[in-house]
Amino acid sequence: MEYFEILKKDPDSKARLGVIHTAHGDVQTPYFNPIGTKGTVKSITSEELKFWGAEMILANTYHLWQRPGDALIAKAGGLHKFMNWKNAIFTDSGGYQVFSLAKMRQVMEAGVLFRFDMDGKSAILSPEKSIQIQSNLGSDVALILDDFPGFPFEYDRTKQAIEQTTRWAERAKREFERIQQSDSPVNPGQKLWGIVQGASFPDLRERSAKEIRALDFPGYAIGGVAVGEPTEEMLKAVDMAIPHLEEEKPRHLLGVGTPYDIVQAVLRGCDSFDCVIPTREARHGRLYISARDQQGREAYKTIDIRKAEFAEDFSPVDNDCDCYGCLSHTRAYIRHLFASDEPLSIRLATMHNIKFYLNLMKKIRNALENEYFKEFAEGFKEIKE
Repeated sequence: MEYFEILKKDPDSKARLGVIHTAHGDVQTPYFNPIGTKGTVKSITSEELKFWGAEMILANTYHLWQRPGDALIAKAGGLHKFMNWKNAIFTDSGGYQVFSLAKMRQVMEAGVLFRFDMDGKSAILSPEKSIQIQSNLGSDVALILDDFPGFPFEYDRTKQAIEQTTRWAERAKREFERIQQSDSPVNPGQKLWGIVQGASFPDLRERSAKEIRALDFPGYAIGGVAVGEPTEEMLKAVDMAIPHLEEEKPRHLLGVGTPYDIVQAVLRGCDSFDCVIPTREARHGRLYISARDQQGREAYKTIDIRKAEFAEDFSPVDNDCDCYGCLSHTRAYIRHLFASDEPLSIRLATMHNIKFYLNLMKKIRNALENEYFKEFAEGFKEIKE
């Protein structure tokens, strides 16, 4: 069985319907990974995620390395057992923290020297160490350690980053193969994916894609996006990378994004996604809901449930959603929970946003299956009031 099966290609775009066969079950693509940074999708249980049809979540290597420590998780039998999640797990490499914790780290050839925010101690996250941590976690998809700049992009800094990423990728692959050939890897079915960098420079995206492709990873992530650049720049980066990656391998777009971003990236050939938006926005009362544009086409909008206008709104948050909050509670009640600082407010809002994203991916897959995805994508946008 092929690791990644393409079930159908959209005749009018680069989008495709597929399935990734992981050691912990199949992942239907296009797919969105709920973010379980510290071994939990905030306020949501593993049973609820499974019930809603989630097939893979993303966990954060850097944070789990700090607490509770990857050695403890390995002792528990891996992250699947530690958090009681039986489906697939995708782990990042710690590379995003190289960007986001710029004031607390130093990049060098050996790796990245971090000063931990938790206790002030310092440690080097090398390409090899990142693989060792992810091996202890036992994820189904692991990523190489990478380096990338933020926006606005600078050519020389980006060139330096892709060269560093390629060197680290070579080291990461050697360490991964060493561990997988040992007597007792936590997850013998773990796969290591490469990461393509290059910001929005066509020649650097092409160079990075070709160098990473030459290492023959079973899948790829497109990185260095969602780092402050406009949506147009992010989509350009995707367009620059995709033509230089094998058609038969899965492509993940790191850290993206809004519903609009996801649909546009699927149109361009991306297969999976991850982003903190649904959970982070939920904690601030921002909810994603289904909508129709003036032509009756599928769209969406966002509301701030904390606003006074919802105080006497006794309708569900979203009539098209079957999450517990939408089936059981009104907008007025959820607004009351936020106004009262009740923890249930965040839980219900998170439930809804995660379910909205999972439902969106089902709509995308259905459109691909029934060959109207191009039409769906052309009309899909955020309606702002």
